[in-house]
Amino acid sequence: MAETKRAKKTVTLFDDLEPVVNKPESKDPAITPKRKILFVASEARPFIATGGLADVIGSLPQALAKDPTYDVRVVLPMYSDIKPDFRRKMSFLGNIYVPLGWRNQYCGVFTCEREGVTFYFVDNEYYFKRSGCYGYYDDGERFAFFSRSVMEILPFIGYYPDILHCHDWQSALAAIYLKTIYCKRPEYQFIRALFTIHNIEYQGKYSLDILEDLFGISTNYQYLLEYDGCINLMKGAIECCERFSTVSPTYAKEIQTAQYAHGLQDIICKNAFKLTGILNGIDVDMYNPATDEALFAKYDAEHLENKKICKTELQKMLGLPVKNVPIIAMISRLVSHKGLELVKSVAEDILHEDVQFVLLGTGDKAYEEYFRDLGVRYEGKASVNIAFNGDLSKKIYSGSDIFLMPSVSEPCGLSQMIASRYATVPVVRETGGLYDSIKPYGDNGNGFTFASCNAYDMLYVIHEALDTYKKSEEWKALMKKAATTDFSWLRSAEDYKKLYEETYRTL
Repeated sequence: MAETKRAKKTVTLFDDLEPVVNKPESKDPAITPKRKILFVASEARPFIATGGLADVIGSLPQALAKDPTYDVRVVLPMYSDIKPDFRRKMSFLGNIYVPLGWRNQYCGVFTCEREGVTFYFVDNEYYFKRSGCYGYYDDGERFAFFSRSVMEILPFIGYYPDILHCHDWQSALAAIYLKTIYCKRPEYQFIRALFTIHNIEYQGKYSLDILEDLFGISTNYQYLLEYDGCINLMKGAIECCERFSTVSPTYAKEIQTAQYAHGLQDIICKNAFKLTGILNGIDVDMYNPATDEALFAKYDAEHLENKKICKTELQKMLGLPVKNVPIIAMISRLVSHKGLELVKSVAEDILHEDVQFVLLGTGDKAYEEYFRDLGVRYEGKASVNIAFNGDLSKKIYSGSDIFLMPSVSEPCGLSQMIASRYATVPVVRETGGLYDSIKPYGDNGNGFTFASCNAYDMLYVIHEALDTYKKSEEWKALMKKAATTDFSWLRSAEDYKKLYEETYRTL
């Protein structure tokens, strides 16, 4: 018998990965079916990260997966910046073709498991073999492909979720596709959509001309996506989903006003009946001063003595005099909504006190230049580090005494939680997640707060913190209070479980 000729093999980066066959789910009626949650997002730690969204998608699914009644999975784009160490742990499931307008695009599917969560990565080098995640002229098409591929891979992987949990505008089209193109397919009819807004400033706005050609959505559905004369993907997801949420209860209230909603307040208010705010958490294992290898010395809330070593070594590292004065720190993107105008207004007033000031961050050139100049003029009192440096950030969190975060707008914020975890007392403005996570010391809280966008209100509260610092026993008690505040994802995960059940029961 003649040997059958084999098709020529295409050489790829993943030649060493073997296909994985999906096993069918058990049909045993005695086994209680798990609640299926599929996260759709554009980034997740540790695979790829540019901001707070990656922290959420890297932590919340794992917290949910600790509950054996949940089957939690995540879909991400296969960016070229995902490190080879992670790629080597992936298995190749196969490939499909994804319709997108008049196009029919290749989509490779890879998978791996991490801490009880199954991750899927959709691969198309035309869209994702680029440096970074965002900022390209065709981001609309790139994430339309990503969202459509999520819908198309469900039968391929044999997984139809109860809840499709989409995050920010990059995955908004997944919820929109679910309720338009796929709504009449029997296997999709019982999937409920939840959309989470991490930052309402970025909404995914495009010309109406590309609705059919680029996104493949009929003009019959234009009314769902059209807002203010253009396509608005975030608006479309809010209209289509059964529930939508934000990353803190206060931010959920704020985005119903023109001051915070960036033009979407009417849509938010119209759909407020299905809006929920749940405060994010942090990875308390990653941010743990008792185990953190980045620190000069380890400590915990019950034994804070080594925090003094962290402070002394930080002063040496940054060229500050080693002396027992309070270090006020900021770790931030240098952009206006972080409250930097407030800081500029009273920076010299602060530095005239017996303090040291440490800043780490990058951002707008004008702010970078201002703080560089401040560091030069107050050499020996101010250390300004215009950089993005994860190792240094942990050294600053652990070696500082006061953490300043005077944001004009802050959907949730993680830095105030991380600082608290390292027993560094936060001073924050009462907005968004800052209001929900930090309560004033005078009311038996875990930090210092001020309400108005006024630099001198902020300065007054900083003076309150400095006065309390001088009272050694009170300050130690406040440090412990901050360090023991529960910011874990397990707390937030319980709130999400309630929201998932409410979403699932929506008819």
